[in-house]
Amino acid sequence: MNANELLNLQQKDPFLFSGQGDETEIQDSVIHIRIQQRNGKKTLTTVQGLSEQYDKKKLIKHFKKEFACNGTVVEHLEYGEVIQLQGDQRNNVKDVLIRFQLAKEEQIKVHGF
Repeated sequence: MNANELLNLQQKDPFLFSGQGDETEIQDSVIHIRIQQRNGKKTLTTVQGLSEQYDKKKLIKHFKKEFACNGTVVEHLEYGEVIQLQGDQRNNVKDVLIRFQLAKEEQIKVHGF
């Protein structure tokens, strides 16, 4: 291995937009994770308040693969871009956000039931 290959091993945040550089500062606002009852036993988990520096489509792709659920990004008039996931994924989303250091535990508010 030469020096150029070693420099390529720098750790980058996989969820940042591709045009942005390394960000040392993580989430600056509160993230709200809510659950909504649909019909019968069906539920919907919404994640609101993620920083604009994160690519929500990449986050959705990771969530869908890890939680084995479907999801989408919805544009809300009041809240901006909101992530929607099928099922009760509140604790799973919180764990992933903390594990990848996208937010601190005190910045995440879990609502519902």
